[in-house]
Amino acid sequence: MSTASAGTGLNLLRFSDPKIKTLHLTWFAFFLTFAVWFAHAPLLASIQHSLDLTDAQIRALLILNVAITIPARIIVGMLVDRYGPRLIYAILLIISAFLCIGFAFANTYTSLAIFRFLLGFVGAGFVIGIRLVSEWFPAHQVGTAEGIYGGWGNFGSAAAAMLLPTLALAFGGDDGWRYAIALVGILCGIYGLVFYKYARNTPKGSIYFKPKKNGAMLVSSWGALWALILMNIPMYLALGILAWRLSPSGVHLFSENMMYIFFISLVVIFIYHTWTTYAVNAEHLRAGVPELEKYSFKQVGILNIAYFATFGSELAVVSMLPLYFLQTFEGLTAVTAGLLASAFAFMNLVSRPMGGWFSDRFGRRRSLLFMISGLALGYFMMGLIDSHWWIILAVLVTMACSFFVQAGEGAVFAMIPLIKRSMTGQIAGMAGAYGNVGAVIYLTVLSFVTYSTFFYVIAASALLGLVAVWFMDNPRGHIAEVMPDGTVHTIEVGHK
Repeated sequence: MSTASAGTGLNLLRFSDPKIKTLHLTWFAFFLTFAVWFAHAPLLASIQHSLDLTDAQIRALLILNVAITIPARIIVGMLVDRYGPRLIYAILLIISAFLCIGFAFANTYTSLAIFRFLLGFVGAGFVIGIRLVSEWFPAHQVGTAEGIYGGWGNFGSAAAAMLLPTLALAFGGDDGWRYAIALVGILCGIYGLVFYKYARNTPKGSIYFKPKKNGAMLVSSWGALWALILMNIPMYLALGILAWRLSPSGVHLFSENMMYIFFISLVVIFIYHTWTTYAVNAEHLRAGVPELEKYSFKQVGILNIAYFATFGSELAVVSMLPLYFLQTFEGLTAVTAGLLASAFAFMNLVSRPMGGWFSDRFGRRRSLLFMISGLALGYFMMGLIDSHWWIILAVLVTMACSFFVQAGEGAVFAMIPLIKRSMTGQIAGMAGAYGNVGAVIYLTVLSFVTYSTFFYVIAASALLGLVAVWFMDNPRGHIAEVMPDGTVHTIEVGHK
């Protein structure tokens, strides 16, 4: 990605420009959240040896790491829209720092598991920056800016994988892994203070739009309300699947009775969530929604499905790819397989910004259709890979598929800030949660099928995403935000 795009005029080296400074402040905050979130991954062998953990306990940690991220993204999205990204990002970074340090110095499996479960909340950091970046960049640049934010920030997990083992060795001893992870936590906490000092919610003189009501996402019609309630169901099902995988049927972290307690709790929470969603919106809809305040929930639903296929598949594939290469090609060491697999995540640096740039330059709907088509073809090709392939060809196919996956993510979040500015955090949170739902579903499928079938299933689900995106409306003209005093502000979202 060049420092200046001919299509958008975005010069990333112009630090005197407040919006460029804000972009760099924000992507690095996201980078640190992902480094904290996945700091344990490259050090699992050391953690297992240090605390004498079983393979089942290690697998449970991996599941716990993503369990709370689904509801966290919804909750954080609401908080961001209400209180602003500057405060919420700073708080998230500082709290995550303490949790990261707690994980680093945990001496029992129970405490290790609790800290890892709570650290899943840091995965919601992504949602915060989506709202902040959208406040600073105009419509013709927002896709590129969001892509840079997402792609460069997402690289935090890859950076942790590359740097932390070396840091652990530098510290030395059986506790080297502890000091390496703790150092990431300390940096995260310090940066939380830096971010709060230097970041601002909006450019000087601009208005930060807030939703009219709190407690649930507001919609513009009764049909949209029922659609919203239906779209909440997969998130609870994914949490139920996670509870099942932690039960004796999976990694045996807790008893079967505890699993049923979780199931009952999820049902109760879903009923409460549904009632709250209905109550908040029913009052709003009966009063009548002014034409200026309406937005299309269809757009939200379509982008949720698109992110399910893009980010959901990325999370799932990144989790299994090192083992896939190791078991598919003879003669590879674990280190070599890990390096080959890292090519998938490494592409984020370029591909996600390119997806946003492509969306800015060639249109939102057209770009997303193109990216998801490439994603489906890429996963189909990965399903054809076997031990007879040249390994370099297998890696090239993997990287090509990765490009379309992550460029598709960039295209999704090039669109989200253009639906309803005051609700960008909530819309981003729901789409982000659907990405995690996708990962849970895909990884569950993987536990029952071969690697090839796993890739074919993702390709087939991507085709369903393609059908959904076909019905998406390309944003045009302006969206309106109405202030409490009745003042109307318009925001450009695309050319007529």
